[in-house]
Amino acid sequence: MEAQELITGSHYLGLNLFGLEIRISETVVVGWILIIVIGIILKLLTHDLKKIPTGKRQVIAEWIVTTVNSLVKETMGEKNIAFAPYIAALFMSSIMGSLVGLFGLRPITSNYNTTIAWALVTFVMVQFFSIRTKGLKLHLKSYINPLNIIGDLALPVSMSFRHFGNVSSGFIISAILYMALSALSGAIGLPAPLTTVGIPGFLSLYFDLFSGFMQAFVFIMLTMAFVGAATEE
Repeated sequence: MEAQELITGSHYLGLNLFGLEIRISETVVVGWILIIVIGIILKLLTHDLKKIPTGKRQVIAEWIVTTVNSLVKETMGEKNIAFAPYIAALFMSSIMGSLVGLFGLRPITSNYNTTIAWALVTFVMVQFFSIRTKGLKLHLKSYINPLNIIGDLALPVSMSFRHFGNVSSGFIISAILYMALSALSGAIGLPAPLTTVGIPGFLSLYFDLFSGFMQAFVFIMLTMAFVGAATEE
C-alpha cells in the first residue's frame, strides 16, 4: 500500500472531463453515503414530534439533545449553547466515519484530508471568536510572543494527526493481519482462508468501535475547549 493511499485513500473512480482527469477516492464516496445515512437517521428521529413523548423514538432524540446540551454547557458555558448542533454533527460524523470499517469500507477518519478539514474549521472558529471577543488589536498583540504563534499553528496539526493516526493505524494493522492470515491459510493448504475468521473481526471491532469512539470524543472535547477559551472575555 503506497504512502499516498494511506493518507488520502485509494482511488475509487477516475473520470475524464474535457481532457481533465478527475479522481474520486473511496473516502469521498463513503463520506457522501454517510451524509445521506445521517440525514435519514435525523429525519426519522425528529419526525412527528409530540409535546409529551409517546414513543421510544422521541425519547431517544430528546436524550441525545439533552446529553449534548449538557456537555456543551459544562465545557463551554451556558452562553455557548448555540454550538451544540455543530458539536453533535461533528461527533456523529466522526464516530460513524470510523464505524464504516466494520462493514468492510475504508473509514473516512483514516483519510488525513478528513481530519485536517475538521481541525481547520476549529482553527478558524478559534481565530474568529478570539477577534470578536477581544478585538483585532488585542488578538494580534498576543502574537508578540512567538510561542503563541507556534501554539495556534500547532492546533490543527496536532488535532488532525491524533485522530487520523489512531484510526489509520488500526486500519493498517487489521489489513496487514488479514493478509498474513490469508497467506497462512495458503501455506498450510487450506481450501479457504479459514484462519482469517474471527481475529481480524475482533481487531476491527476494537479499532473501529472503541478507538473510533474515543478519538471522536477527544476531538469534540478539544474543539469545545479551544473555542470556549476563545469566547472568554
